[in-house]
Amino acid sequence: MSTTAPVGTGPRPTIVLVGHGMVGQRFLEALAERGLTATHRVVVLCEEPRPAYDRVQLTSYFSGRTPEELSMTDLEFIAEHGIELHLGDPAETVDRAARKVTARSGLVVGYDTLVLATGSFPFVPPVPGKDAEGCFVYRTIEDLLAIEEYAKARATTGAVVGGGLLGLEAAGALKGLGLATHIVEFAPRLMPVQVDEGGGAALLRTIENMGLTVHTGTGTQEVVTGDDGAVTGMKLSDGSTVATDLVVFSAGVRPRDQLARDCGLTVGERGGISVDDQCRTVSDPAVFAIGECALASDGRVYGLVAPGYEMAETAAGTIAAAAAPVTDPAEAASFTGADLSTKLKLLGVDVASFGDAHGAAADCLDVVYADSRSGTYKKLVIGPGGELLGGILVGDADAYGTLRAFTGSVPPIAPEQLVLPAGAGAPVQLGPSSLPDEAIICSCHNVTKGAIRGAVTEHSCTTVPEVKKCTKAGTGCGSCVKVLGQLVTSELEASGVEVDKGLCGCFSQTREELYEIVLALRISSYQQLLDRYGREDARGGDGCEVCKPTVGSIVASLAPTIGAEGYVLGGEQAALQDTNDHFLANLQKNGSYSIVPRIPGGEITPEKLIVIGEVARDFGLYTKITGGQRIDMFGARVEQLPLIWARLVDAGFESGHAYGKSLRTVKSCVGQTWCRYGVQDSVRMAIDLELRYRGLRSPHKLKSAVSGCARECAEAQSKDFGIIATAAGWNLYVGGNGGATPRHADLLAQDLSDAELIRLIDRFLMFYIRTADRLERTSTWLERLPGGLDHVRDVVVDDSLGICEELESLMTAHVAAYRDEWAETINDPEKLARFVSFVNAPDTPDPVVGFVPERDQIKPDLPLLTIGTRPLEGSAQR
Repeated sequence: MSTTAPVGTGPRPTIVLVGHGMVGQRFLEALAERGLTATHRVVVLCEEPRPAYDRVQLTSYFSGRTPEELSMTDLEFIAEHGIELHLGDPAETVDRAARKVTARSGLVVGYDTLVLATGSFPFVPPVPGKDAEGCFVYRTIEDLLAIEEYAKARATTGAVVGGGLLGLEAAGALKGLGLATHIVEFAPRLMPVQVDEGGGAALLRTIENMGLTVHTGTGTQEVVTGDDGAVTGMKLSDGSTVATDLVVFSAGVRPRDQLARDCGLTVGERGGISVDDQCRTVSDPAVFAIGECALASDGRVYGLVAPGYEMAETAAGTIAAAAAPVTDPAEAASFTGADLSTKLKLLGVDVASFGDAHGAAADCLDVVYADSRSGTYKKLVIGPGGELLGGILVGDADAYGTLRAFTGSVPPIAPEQLVLPAGAGAPVQLGPSSLPDEAIICSCHNVTKGAIRGAVTEHSCTTVPEVKKCTKAGTGCGSCVKVLGQLVTSELEASGVEVDKGLCGCFSQTREELYEIVLALRISSYQQLLDRYGREDARGGDGCEVCKPTVGSIVASLAPTIGAEGYVLGGEQAALQDTNDHFLANLQKNGSYSIVPRIPGGEITPEKLIVIGEVARDFGLYTKITGGQRIDMFGARVEQLPLIWARLVDAGFESGHAYGKSLRTVKSCVGQTWCRYGVQDSVRMAIDLELRYRGLRSPHKLKSAVSGCARECAEAQSKDFGIIATAAGWNLYVGGNGGATPRHADLLAQDLSDAELIRLIDRFLMFYIRTADRLERTSTWLERLPGGLDHVRDVVVDDSLGICEELESLMTAHVAAYRDEWAETINDPEKLARFVSFVNAPDTPDPVVGFVPERDQIKPDLPLLTIGTRPLEGSAQR
């Protein structure tokens, strides 16, 4: 670290992160894991208007995945760790002498440590017309939104310049938008970096069979425009022309290193901020660079997410070591290179490469299997000693996870058996169980097979989600998930745990396997499937309540492909459906049905609310808010808040405490009042509990739910305290969390009366408030607490510490003293005085607060969206 005196504001050292992409977010997580967010101030300057999202899965937006679903950022994580996140406000200058960063908004932040994660920018060839209307790049969600809007309004044909990874992704997007699509690639084959000539040929045949037109071995000379300045075509270097209304440039990326150049940091001859093995810039030990903007010590700029994650870990580890120096130099973090293996599905085609895919090593040999009819190409590169050096897989990449893990070692079977498909002379199939423990299964997070085995044997993980949470394997690009599942199953079986993967007593196959059978063989009849593939003793029977609706769902989802009846109540399908599907509504206790209109995303206009209200009134229906069971309202200016709340309080409403670390909601199902399965009045209990614990301040927000039966419609077991009705009373579960780190709640006590239930919840909450750390959810508190659940049960059920009377009295006092905060505020002129934008001009509204229309409502119209610790405290308002 530099000996220059730090200039970070406040008593804590300051880390400034420039850029908030996938690598930037991983860096923040690595800081939190090492406790640095508690000891340092962390400020993030982000150019994009949204937090980090999954850029690897960007194209899935065009198949229905929303920007919110692509997000990789939990704002609760940002808030809990005190991270100051500034969106839409990139860093513009760095003063290394003064250690200050100035953002576009004028914000100046001093730093002790600066981390550059500025990523890369799309390379656009310098051809005439490249800036014409109808030309786009393919890099961000905003790029995708612009392409989608233009394509729908003005285009029937699209062309992609670039046939690499992103180019094929972009071509898939244009095809998905219904455009006739061209791909122009200067190299003689598609994906020239990842695949060889044979793999490129297989990929080309498959893509052309999909109806796309591919131009290889030629470049773009000019983008042709019409009289209105919009794109009408392209001239290619081979003399041909392509008529197109839209052009997407996806010809590679370049490191975003201009900020580094401007402040005098050393950059490579071809770009990239030069860093050492610890990801420190070679020019300034107080400045780090990670991800696609960094030129690693091996002279490479890594454009994949896995190396970026490793660099993020290295930088965080180095900063942590500087804060608390390690005694063993071998423990110091370092980045000296990374695995460049990739596995993708491009235009529906599996493409993978790993290791020395092109056979650059001396004296290596190739083992190749190719089937031009199916578009399958597999090549393995074998070293002189029989070691697997690398490979390429096109069309069938199922073995990718296993083969990649064997890279560098001698496989236990002959190489040809590794590429031949089942039934083609490959008597032995190599599985992940044969891998050595040191084999890397998840390259994104460097998780070995031994670590995965340990998660099962030492940490009692029995499912893939549990192993993911324990090891982080499978949470990056996802290409290792299949191998992960195989390892978990094999480890459980090796431990003597019988693992029946069958769907039910009728089928020994999993749902996934049945899906593949139905798809491959075009089976449109449940009875045919049962008679051909069911367990021996189930054939000829009628099936069961598990497999019938499951197969019905599979058949319905594949109906257009397999030629089956698509309507769920048509033909044999009707007999496969659950009770509710017979009438496309939910059957209630008295034989009536519920009407549940779809409200996507929970967003609804006032006009639609009125319609629902009128229908319910006219037909005498019972109405109930679902999900988080509140209606949020956004867009009020600060001076409007008292006026709004005066009307709400007058109507009987009170604060929901969405802004505080306190009780949020107590969800409920409709319970025995309406539901034919309900055994207790869950609505009444939920209301009683919410009114009892409203306003209860705590180390973190509290969520609860009450389910009227074991079917758990209110999702009580994902809550801080959840209640499930039984025929004999109530079961109380504690320590659940459905947030960033989901945790299933534990059963604390069962078959409780109303009074016993409330008494135990009183004790539990007060014991939690009493012993939890700052910003510690009940889930993490319960796991951290010595003795865990057993200790909590000893204290709050058995009164082992003799404090239960005190805990109860504390809650009784809270209940007696509760006052609604907004009711108190609007009746106190002194308190009301604070609700102004400007103290010296109380009648002047904030001119920055503006809105634009969107989907018949409004959204903020702000050039800068700043998310810091304080505003985020109440951001999750369910």
